[in-house]
Amino acid sequence: MTDLRRAARAAKPHPQTVRVPTLSFLRWIALALTAGAIAISGVYLWQMGRAYDRIAGQSQFIDMGDERIEYVQGGSGTRVLVVHGSGGGFDQGALIASAVIGDGFRWIAPSRYGYLRSTLPSGATFETQADAYARLLDHLGIRQTAVVALSQGGPSALFFALKYPERVQSLVLLSCGVASSSDAQQAEANRSGDLLKMIFKYDFAYWGVSTALRKPLMKLMGASDEVIAGLAPGQRQVVDQVIDFMNPVAPRYAGVALDNRAAMPNERIAAIRVPTLIFHATDDTLQLYRNAEFAAATIPGARLRGFERGGHLLIAVEQPRISAEVQAFIRSHSAQQGEQQATGPGK
Repeated sequence: MTDLRRAARAAKPHPQTVRVPTLSFLRWIALALTAGAIAISGVYLWQMGRAYDRIAGQSQFIDMGDERIEYVQGGSGTRVLVVHGSGGGFDQGALIASAVIGDGFRWIAPSRYGYLRSTLPSGATFETQADAYARLLDHLGIRQTAVVALSQGGPSALFFALKYPERVQSLVLLSCGVASSSDAQQAEANRSGDLLKMIFKYDFAYWGVSTALRKPLMKLMGASDEVIAGLAPGQRQVVDQVIDFMNPVAPRYAGVALDNRAAMPNERIAAIRVPTLIFHATDDTLQLYRNAEFAAATIPGARLRGFERGGHLLIAVEQPRISAEVQAFIRSHSAQQGEQQATGPGK
């Protein structure tokens, strides 16, 4: 029996020894994680410092009571008011001017309500923002101007053309929001807008997403996988500039929040009598193509240039073509205005 017991015991598997990490090994892990966090924090602080330096001292502003309007201007020639999109500011306006308007124009790019150093007055709307454009132009001594608007800069530009037709020589809408809607497709676009609003609330959140999750961010901003994959180096450079120039986002958040809640112009645009040119991509998932169709069908004489591909990154994807058409359109109507003034009463 003793031999049998010994044999049975020998046949049983011995429990494996579980190796517990030594205290020294755990310390190395902690040190590595700490070093990584310090490195990331260092890069963040350095890049954010550069972003704040970039927007400091580059602009001018006018104070009118409790209202401050920030702006920057450049170039010479035919005057163009450049209205930035959501998440922008005067710096995005300057980018639009460089990418789309080019040389031969004197452009003025304000920061809209709640963006950077422009104040957010109580009860601000897209319509009251249009009144602020008029006050800015008065300050600069500009009686007439062309207007170029991007994305959510569209509503206030439309109100400006509606309320001050004598001051607007022409209007260009680039992937702009125009009218509200309550269907499922618009609800999905609104969800993307709400998520972008959350990311825009804090500098670190946007910096982290735009640094580590750039492709998902581009999709959230209205571009498909196909559009992103097809970006040429020059096009990608424009897109990267737009994304990077949204840093820092904290000084822009109040404006983004207003963009998400302010009332759209909707059917009121039927009273616009300004020459209007509209650019929009059918695959735009942030500002849906129906905005362009509605504007073209509602504004008398408006012309729509639709593109099958480009999403909300259309001005980067089709930059040369859009730039050439925008410049020709502005010059044409600027010349017509000059002729009308030269042959008007008393001439």
